[in-house]
Parts: sequence; structure tokens; C-alpha cells
Amino acid sequence: MSRPDTNLWRVSSAETLAAPGIAEDASADLVIIGGGFTGCSAALEAARRGARVILLEARTIGHGGSGRNVGLVNAGLWLPPDDVLAITGERAGHRLLGALAEGPATVWRIIAREDIDCDPVRRGTLHLAHAPAGLRDLRRRHRQGNRLGAPVQLLDAAETARRVGSACFHGALWDPRAGTIQPLAYCRGLARAARAAGARLHENAQATAIRHQAGVWQVESGGHLVRAPLLLMATNAYHDALSGSAGPQFVPVSFSQFATAPLPPDLRRRILPGGEGCWDTATVMTSLRMDRDGRLILGAIGNVEGAGGPVHAAWARRKLRRLFPELAGQPFANVWRGRIAMTGDHVPRIVRLGPGGLNVFGYSGRGIAPGTVFGTAAAAALLEGDEDALPLPVSAAHDERMTALRGICYETGATLAHLAGPVPFR
Repeated sequence: MSRPDTNLWRVSSAETLAAPGIAEDASADLVIIGGGFTGCSAALEAARRGARVILLEARTIGHGGSGRNVGLVNAGLWLPPDDVLAITGERAGHRLLGALAEGPATVWRIIAREDIDCDPVRRGTLHLAHAPAGLRDLRRRHRQGNRLGAPVQLLDAAETARRVGSACFHGALWDPRAGTIQPLAYCRGLARAARAAGARLHENAQATAIRHQAGVWQVESGGHLVRAPLLLMATNAYHDALSGSAGPQFVPVSFSQFATAPLPPDLRRRILPGGEGCWDTATVMTSLRMDRDGRLILGAIGNVEGAGGPVHAAWARRKLRRLFPELAGQPFANVWRGRIAMTGDHVPRIVRLGPGGLNVFGYSGRGIAPGTVFGTAAAAALLEGDEDALPLPVSAAHDERMTALRGICYETGATLAHLAGPVPFR
């Protein structure tokens, strides 16, 4: 098996981008910290509105979760709609669900408008029932989604087997709004479009301190100072220590992916023949998708780069054989992992940093469409001074307790589950 951190998206991205470090003090209308989906979407929206934008990325564009993503462009959150409404309240919940229902359409529209070369496949996603209890959960999600106008369809085991190429699942929920992309290429394409619209992007420009003085945000980076009346923090799960700000509060959760070499044509015709992206209903979730070149990509919660790495890798080989016996012994050519910012209730947060300053984080594994929606809306809200444009009300603060310990619990649970599994589905 390939060594960990051979990220497929970095070697297969058709979009390339290089941005200079920051070499001098500068001023802007909006300064953005973080070059992932949220930050790049915000930079693009603000620049298209004519604002002077400076984006600071500590490493390279898409270095974090955006460039390590599965690439599923989904509507909504992991939570069923009624759970979202119970957590946020009816008014805020409908506002959030409505914004995220349009998330995939927003992504497809930006890809087309900016001619982003990121292999978009608009054939829906399949939420797979890994067990009878999972099918009951999907039936509940189906009822709730249809009640709110979502065009999701419940598929039986036979239709699911035809679409996946595996008889291991009890059914699936198909969402025709959704699809797959090459996530790093999408992020780079957003950044390219933002720069073309006039935004100034800086890579290897870690923000080390922020403060608000005399109505202006001051961000230190590389020994230089960026001043702007508006600030968006979009570091999410890859936040570095930053003087003057506590940063986002979340539980760090690892997600690892294992990609085969391109499969031969006969296998490509039998495995995920329609090109849908998939994830299952298990507590320790598994994802499946095919890329443009016919590589099958298997993902799961767990840190393949950590102490449990050999357990996760052995599980991936067994899982592949269990789902697709014809791939038994197929080696993984690329292996990598990313970090998820998980909130306790799995709902994102928008937290006020101060006057004209927002911190957006906590997509809990749903980064592409929500990151695009939240980043675009945050730019509009900051520039217009109208927070009604945001998908969620702004919070004064957000506190997650024992985040490191809870992160260890997630990893321990995933390792134990992978040590024992996969178990028979039927």
C-alpha cells in the first residue's frame, strides 16, 4: 500500500495556482484568513462586488480540509431536517435548510460561470443503508426531506445494488441535486477566479496576531501588517495559534481515504456505473466514489497517519474485498487523511469576533456546498452590513468542552470498529 499522505487530489488537479507571500504592509476593505472553500468563496464574492480583498493562507490554497475532502457536493447537513429544526429553532432552521438546499446548485453555477476544471459530475449522491437500522433512518430522512420539498428518492436493495455494484446494502436515499467534484481543483478554481476579479491572494502567509483598533482590524503576517475594516476568519479545522483570538472551538476528527489505481473498463462499468458519490449510515461512516480516471476511492473516519494507521489500512483492504470481491487484492495507490471540525450538535457556527469581524466554522464533514454558501454569504453580509444575508444568526461565542479528549474518543472508537470490522451486512 502507498504510504500515507500521497494525496490523490494534489497529483490529479487540473487547476493550478501559486500565490506569493506577503512582502509589505497593505490595506483592504476585507481581510480573509484561510484559503479553503469558505475563504476563497468569500474572496470571490467580495471581489466581484468591487471590494478590495486580501486573503492570507498559512500554507497553500486548499492545503487543509478543502484539499483533502471526499468531493461529495451534498445538500444539507449530516443531521436529518427535523433534528436541525429542533437544535436551531424553526425560524433559524428553515433559513439554514433553505440555504443549504440550494448549496449544490450554487456550486454548479460557480463552476460553470468561472469555468473551473474540477471534474463536476451531477448525478446525485447515495446515502447507503449499512444495516436494517440504517434503512429505518433513511426512511425517516426521506419523509422529512420530502415534506420540506427535497426531491430525494428512497431506493430498495435491488436498485441500490445495481447503482453501487455491490449487494451489501439494504437500500439508499438518492439526492439528484448532489454530485461529485475534484475538491482541490474546485478550491483552486475559486481562488483563481477571485484573483481574476481583483482579490490579492497570499500563500505561506500565516496570520500570527489580530487586533481591532480605531475601527480597523489589524492582522500580522510575516512581519507585515494588513489593515481592513472587515475581517473573516475561515480557518475551520486547520486553525493555527493566533494572538488576539481564541479561534474556532470544535472537536478534531480525522477522515482517511484510500484510492485504487484506475480500474479496467469492465470493472468501471460494474462499480458505481452511474457515477454517484456515496456514504453510509454507520456511526463510523464510510464513503465511496469514483474519480474521473476510474479510481475507486474508499474513505472512513480514522487517522491513517496516527497510531491506529495500520488498523485503518487493514480495514480498508478488508472493506474493499467485502464490498467488491472482484477487487480483492487490489492495492491502494494513494492514501491520505484530512481533519474535520466537528461541533457537538453537528451544526456550523458563525461567531462574532468584534465589529465587522466574523468567524465561520464547524461543517462537521460537509465542507463543499456549505463552505461555498457560508463564504459567499459572509462576504455579502460584511460588505452590506446586513446579517440577514447569513444562513445562520451570528453567535456572540461558541464553547466546546474537552475537545481534545473527545477527538481521542472519536479516533479510539473508529480504531476499535475497524479492528473488528467489516462485519456481514446481512
